[in-house]
Amino acid sequence: MELKDYLRIFHKSWILILALTLFGVATAATASIATTPTYVASTQLYVSVKSSADAGSGELVAGTSFARQAVTSYVDVVNSAIVLDKVITDLKLDLTAADLAEMVESSSPLNTVLIDVAVTNDDPVLAAKIANAVGQNFSSIVVDQLEKPDGEALSPVKIATIQPALVPEAPASPNIPLNIALGLLIGLALGIGLAVLRSVLDTRIHSLHDIDLVTDAPMLGGITNDPDARIRPLVVHSDPKNPRAESFRSLRTNLQFVNIEGGPRSFVVTSSIPGEGKSTTTSNLAIAMAETGARVALIDGDLRLPRVADYMGIEGGVGLTDVLIGRAELSDVLQKWGKNKLYVLPSGRVPPNPSELLGSSAMAHMLAALTEEFDIVLIDAPPLLLVTDAAVLSKLCGGAIMVVASGRTKRNELSAAVKALERAGSRLVGMVITMLPTKGPDSYGYGQYSYGSALEEENSNADVAAPPRRHSFSKPRRRTA
Repeated sequence: MELKDYLRIFHKSWILILALTLFGVATAATASIATTPTYVASTQLYVSVKSSADAGSGELVAGTSFARQAVTSYVDVVNSAIVLDKVITDLKLDLTAADLAEMVESSSPLNTVLIDVAVTNDDPVLAAKIANAVGQNFSSIVVDQLEKPDGEALSPVKIATIQPALVPEAPASPNIPLNIALGLLIGLALGIGLAVLRSVLDTRIHSLHDIDLVTDAPMLGGITNDPDARIRPLVVHSDPKNPRAESFRSLRTNLQFVNIEGGPRSFVVTSSIPGEGKSTTTSNLAIAMAETGARVALIDGDLRLPRVADYMGIEGGVGLTDVLIGRAELSDVLQKWGKNKLYVLPSGRVPPNPSELLGSSAMAHMLAALTEEFDIVLIDAPPLLLVTDAAVLSKLCGGAIMVVASGRTKRNELSAAVKALERAGSRLVGMVITMLPTKGPDSYGYGQYSYGSALEEENSNADVAAPPRRHSFSKPRRRTA
């Protein structure tokens, strides 16, 4: 993935990342507050070897070397029972030598004769007392017992306290600022990791970027999500100033450039799976094209689950199937809709053999006649992955328009649908993505538009569902430029 892909993921999942980051900070702060504070008191001892007043440099060097070697052993003596038992007795502690040893830590800096003793306890005063007691008893035991020669001779080893333990003012742990910083970093890393993992595992189409990963077909437009789409499917007609209605007009404009080399101006509108908004898209696109004064024929080619008649508010009992089997004439079932030059051909009764009817010569002749008579013909067809109807129809038309639903269609489904068209030898005119969110990185902005008084008056005078009117379908004629 490129940098822009990561930025898109962060933009899309910023709430998740922020939530986990705050959770990490809150967890670290809570744990720090709930943890009992502990204090560390330290003392430092200096080990040396006594020498005579007239000792030479060689004797001094030998004494220092002996002290350095002895310090490595003395460090272990600090935590020994012989020292700690004496400390427990002096301070009257209710502890064992093993318990006290867990609080005492001794060390020696490399190549020095110093011994550092640190005591950790939740009582700062007691920590300082234990540290000083350990230092004093250690010095006494080493000098008077362990390193004392036989007889009345004095011990050559001398241990002095050069830094007594003071009562610590601030706790050594928990380090609240450090813990909160670590919680922030861990929460942020976890949030980013989950966001990237979710993006990698999510194979659904969310934006134009995801479509580009599947096909290089041109993007004709994007339609924002409308929760009321089922209530008012014909938004171009019912609410012409709605930004969503303008998106269908943008789709209409882009579609005008896809067939510049000539050929039939007839298109099949299909999708990969059901529920992607192909019928709504086809109906609104037909209305938007008719607004320009073009002669538009809208055909409900979904002979399995027809929707166009319901959306357009017309009688759909007689239609395409009746024309194909010769039961009715095209001019008798083609119904004019609204005040523009939009004619609708409903599906008619659902036949037992939709694919055979749609791929028949009767269908080819009918499309040829409609293409001669109308400026553009739009056919609403079933999804490609369920049946072959759309692939069959697309071979008789100028191409297919693929509708993809954001957040619903998966990339493998779209890829399979595109390959189905390729196997059928059909032309994929372009893609239309529907149900796009209005905000976020996957949104598709259209801006706000205002229309002139003429269009406003035209839309206000149009009926929501115009009553069906018979169209006197003339003999197919070839349009002149």
